[in-house]
Amino acid sequence: MCARVLVAEDDEKQAEVLRLYLESEGHTVVLAPDGRAALDEARRERPDLLVLDVMMPKVDGLDVCRILRGESDVAVLMLTARATEDDLLLGLDLGADDYLTKPYSPRELMARVRTLLRRTASRREPPDTALRAGGLRLDPVRHEVSVDGRAVETTPGEFQLLETLIRQPGRVFTRRQLLELTRGDDRFVSTRIIDVHVLNLRKKLEPDPQKPTYLRTVFGVGYKLTADDDA
Repeated sequence: MCARVLVAEDDEKQAEVLRLYLESEGHTVVLAPDGRAALDEARRERPDLLVLDVMMPKVDGLDVCRILRGESDVAVLMLTARATEDDLLLGLDLGADDYLTKPYSPRELMARVRTLLRRTASRREPPDTALRAGGLRLDPVRHEVSVDGRAVETTPGEFQLLETLIRQPGRVFTRRQLLELTRGDDRFVSTRIIDVHVLNLRKKLEPDPQKPTYLRTVFGVGYKLTADDDA
């Protein structure tokens, strides 16, 4: 998992060692020699991980952590020569995700980095809620439809019908079933509205509405949705 890593370390030699180890695992590294520079770089670069020495000039690491935690959810691994329990708890209370005391081995630090990046990946990347069939994509949470990467505008009725079909691709639905699933027990609405929605969706989704590849008619029964490369 390659990431953008900001190393805030005032010891130039130690910072260079960290940079070499991090880059050897494919990470992009930015160095900050003091707390003020760390704040500026974090705001500009928006890193995935901040490796932060507590004893920093200008602004100490604890204040850097406190300030950034109020602005972002960047993962923070704090480095300190102070190994008391109070120091550890203070760093964690301020929002650090992990704590490593000096002296440490670079291998141990890299193990901590890998663990932190795995742990925080889910909070950086919202889950993909989209449903797919071939090039057709429907996201019920964001209420978005696209085909081959092209955004498609749909009415609420069209979206609900398409969502019903894409949740069970290949299944044949009768018009009455589709009406009940999308409109509920509304006996005053004709099943012809399903035909209208399908007609409009084909115009929006299909390269050739006369030869649909997604919304297909099953004669004498109803409709089904297939991927564009399915029979």
